Amino acid sequence: MELETRARQTHPAVVIIITLVAVLLGFQVIGPMIGFFVALPFYPGSLMEMTEALKDPMHDAGMKIPLYLMQGFGTLFGLIVVPTIMLRKFRDPLTSLFSKDIPVQAVALVILIVMVFMITNSFFIEWNQHITLPPGIEKWAKATEEQLAELTKYLTQFDSSAQIIIALIVIAILPAIGEELVFRGILQKEFYRASNNIHVAIWVSAAIFSAIHLQFYGFVPRMLLGALFGYVYYWSGNLWIPILAHFVNNGFTVVAMYLYQKGTVEMDIESSKAAPWPAVAGCGLVTVLLLYIFKKIYEKHKPQKF
Repeated sequence: MELETRARQTHPAVVIIITLVAVLLGFQVIGPMIGFFVALPFYPGSLMEMTEALKDPMHDAGMKIPLYLMQGFGTLFGLIVVPTIMLRKFRDPLTSLFSKDIPVQAVALVILIVMVFMITNSFFIEWNQHITLPPGIEKWAKATEEQLAELTKYLTQFDSSAQIIIALIVIAILPAIGEELVFRGILQKEFYRASNNIHVAIWVSAAIFSAIHLQFYGFVPRMLLGALFGYVYYWSGNLWIPILAHFVNNGFTVVAMYLYQKGTVEMDIESSKAAPWPAVAGCGLVTVLLLYIFKKIYEKHKPQKF
């Protein structure tokens, strides 16, 4: 009863603002700080040397594991622990996000949907790369993009099988749980409460999800991916579904990069070049069809009430 009263009294805008501020603080400051001290035993040097290495970590081979740990703890604290506290304080118990049943065919479908959509999304990846922005904004956006790209390249140059396992945890598992908890489990619900329009809620949440990555030359394809996660969550009513979709997307990318580096496959998943037009169009149609089938599976249930 106390939770229900609190949920009615707290305006969605208040929950959205407090959640975003708390998440950013946890993800950017508190979580990485905890990760820094946890990572100290894994760095071949002193605390002061590791602090100095943070200024230019890409040129210090010993910083890779510490960076994984700092990013992992940032995600764990900022995107999982903090949102769980926010839910408990302002809204529903965490378990309410996972209460709906998951048919086996829905699991198979959502995996297939993500894999097929990757081909269609390659068109938007290439298109977004060539967008022209106002000069001042473009300079800043490109500088930010290049810096993040350099860090990503450093973290995804795998020197051992242990590193790829750590990368799967830090890049695929933790973000899948944390980002879906924040953007679908909390923000999408709050935007729905505020607008009473599920499409507004899904697309605004997806836009914030994309913008917060600060990679504006990948803004549109990431927003489309966020919207995809939003719709499968709305139709299924169970947060495990978008978490699975998110994990498949990130996990497939990490594994594909590893196999490409080893020379096992010839496809460069990091390439911004679009797939051939027939493949893009065909996979787009297949994605729509699969989403329709996925939605039909859940038609016997009432739509998710946010």
